Amino acid sequence: MSELFEAVEALIASASPLPPPEERKRLRQAHGLTLDQVAGALKVRRATVSGWENGKTEPRPPEREAYAHLLKKLAELYPAQSAHSADSATAAATPAGETSATVPAPSGAAPAEERTPSPGQAPGAAAVTAATLPSHPTLAAESRPAAATKRSTTRPEAKRASSKEPAPQKAAAPRRPTATAPTSTEFDPRFENGPLAVVDADRDGQVLAYCVGGLVLDVPAKSLPSLVEWTLTEARLGAPRLNGSGKDADPLLVLTASACERYGLPDRLTQDERLAGRIPDSHKAVKQLQRADWQLTKRGFGPWARIYRPAEDGRRQCVQLCIPSWDALDTRHWEGAAQLPPAELARLLGTYAQRVMTPRGSTAVTGLELMTALHPPTRASEPDAAGRRHSEHNPGSLGSHPVDCAPCEAPDGHPLLADLPRFHQRGPAEILLEEAYDWARPLTDDECLKRYVVGIDVNLAFGAAANGAVVGLACEPVHVKHPTFDPKLPGSWLVDLSHVDLSRVLVGKERKHLDGDLLPSPFTPRGDRPEGPAWYATPTVAYAVELGYDVAPLEAYVRTTSGRYLDSWYKRLRDAYVATMADLGVPEGLTPEEFLTAMDGYKQRDAEMAVVLSAIKATVKGGIGKLRERPRGGGWRPGRPWPALSRPTWRPDIRAAVISRARVNMHRKMLALAAATGRYPVAILSDCAVYAADGPGPLDVLPYQGGKTVPGSFRLGVLPGMVKHEGTQTTLWAEEVREKHGQDLNLARYIKDGHVTATDGGE
Repeated sequence: MSELFEAVEALIASASPLPPPEERKRLRQAHGLTLDQVAGALKVRRATVSGWENGKTEPRPPEREAYAHLLKKLAELYPAQSAHSADSATAAATPAGETSATVPAPSGAAPAEERTPSPGQAPGAAAVTAATLPSHPTLAAESRPAAATKRSTTRPEAKRASSKEPAPQKAAAPRRPTATAPTSTEFDPRFENGPLAVVDADRDGQVLAYCVGGLVLDVPAKSLPSLVEWTLTEARLGAPRLNGSGKDADPLLVLTASACERYGLPDRLTQDERLAGRIPDSHKAVKQLQRADWQLTKRGFGPWARIYRPAEDGRRQCVQLCIPSWDALDTRHWEGAAQLPPAELARLLGTYAQRVMTPRGSTAVTGLELMTALHPPTRASEPDAAGRRHSEHNPGSLGSHPVDCAPCEAPDGHPLLADLPRFHQRGPAEILLEEAYDWARPLTDDECLKRYVVGIDVNLAFGAAANGAVVGLACEPVHVKHPTFDPKLPGSWLVDLSHVDLSRVLVGKERKHLDGDLLPSPFTPRGDRPEGPAWYATPTVAYAVELGYDVAPLEAYVRTTSGRYLDSWYKRLRDAYVATMADLGVPEGLTPEEFLTAMDGYKQRDAEMAVVLSAIKATVKGGIGKLRERPRGGGWRPGRPWPALSRPTWRPDIRAAVISRARVNMHRKMLALAAATGRYPVAILSDCAVYAADGPGPLDVLPYQGGKTVPGSFRLGVLPGMVKHEGTQTTLWAEEVREKHGQDLNLARYIKDGHVTATDGGE
């Protein structure tokens, strides 16, 4: 009988009534809850709750009953009311002389909650077109420093926004942006106004600081040193640390061109300054800072300048500057963000800062800094006999000091290779060459009869490869001769894999017979079969064993202290990516057909979120690449060290392991698809694979039955490691461009738009 009652309870829970999606969001925001808090209470992911609120998905038992109970209780506390009554209630609750924070929509525009989807917009996309920033409860005006009390949350028009002081707004019920709140830590009153501000000056000399959430601060500072002083003492900018042993993020000031002029800086760099990456130390602005006892880092005053004083009583005194007009925001990753009005730029950068971290430079630099922020090199020790704590090594980090790489891991020009002849070219037995795929082959006769070539692209491929990667930590490599291969031991192995025959491999636990000539080798970036011993990272050698072949390393450089250093880095960037995709109308949990529909034109739904997405992807790829930064600028000579070598995060072995895993993951999925369907790729470029198909879409390449595809192969979806549609061209196009530009042309490089920009020499 108890089983019957349990079944009835489950049936009731499966149909627990829920309010409409927009009401779910209203109730959560009315109680001041973040998506992370709700997700944590229900033990689901943040993006899942986001999907419930924008109507893309519906909760299922057992979460549905708990979610319905939460909303019911919130509805009792915050019953729905008209906008008029809400205005009246807020006005009545606002003491005389105080102004409640509001975020009104731009004049002439409908409220964001009532926007109608534009033609071609996916269902539910209207709810995610606004900027995505939380608005925290503000403190009373009299509790703030005088210089920071005068603020407005008026959203300027989409044009020059600082010619006049924003007009006072009528007191109204606080409104939050309609899009989902970015991932952030709990509210910290020290950083009440967010991680950053965009500083702009109008023609009359008035300076305003546009913060996240629509807040605008008056800036009383008349000089650059006083601007830095004001930022640290009154602006309440910054972000709390991401790890208890780490450091709080320094405030970031983004100076517009007019603000640069106001504070004695050039609005543009000269050609010489651009090449040097800084203004000269003799510049009056630099001298002004020096007279006020402010210092610059060794990089000087460039597009991403850091201005600081030595810490006092454990308190950092540092402000980061970002100057878009000096090309601080690379258009390859930030697109046209530098041209946005101040308020919009603050929203865009603020979203990135709260989901990833406050930018510390380029996206690559930020990706690397995020690793350190999540795994600080030191921590506080246990109290000693006198009750004092000391700094000690933080297990799981890369430590405070750089470690030497193995000779095979060193790039050309490294000091370890100083004794090599000047023009010596190292072969596979001398250098670890773990790079992404760049492979193509001619189409077979059967493939030429198909109408299309279809490209599929792996989402955040290097991020997915970083997840779960076991890498060496703060230890030197140990050189061993004729070791027994251990797949759990990170390092570099000299081994001959030329005997691995792709025509007979293990797929899962079964031996499969495939057409090995139609597949790239998993061991080389160009897909060529190895011809003898070569250096490989651990994941590559482990894959050879997985395919069913024995390996006998000749020597190795291994690291005995290891861990999954990049897991938390991946998870933070994964959550940022998934949340931003949800804001663009592509949540988790969609069927393949729904996913492809949602992806159609997704970047046009919110241009600012599309830029944030681009920056997140660049942070992943650039952060991994920065682990093996090469020398830059003049004055360096081969055999001499360069600045990056002094960083604990200069770790070419970690980069090699991640790229190796990404390439192996790609090959494993292609192998599973070939074994199950007989379909082989015709071109691969990094995380994009091209297949010949009878139809124009990914579903014509990937077989789905009952919502499931080939186990271990490609899956359509938004999560990292899953795939999306990259582009489709005709088979006729493929043959024409190869006839014109050469048979070595990689179709994956041009599958997106079909435009071949230059002859492809494979470089």
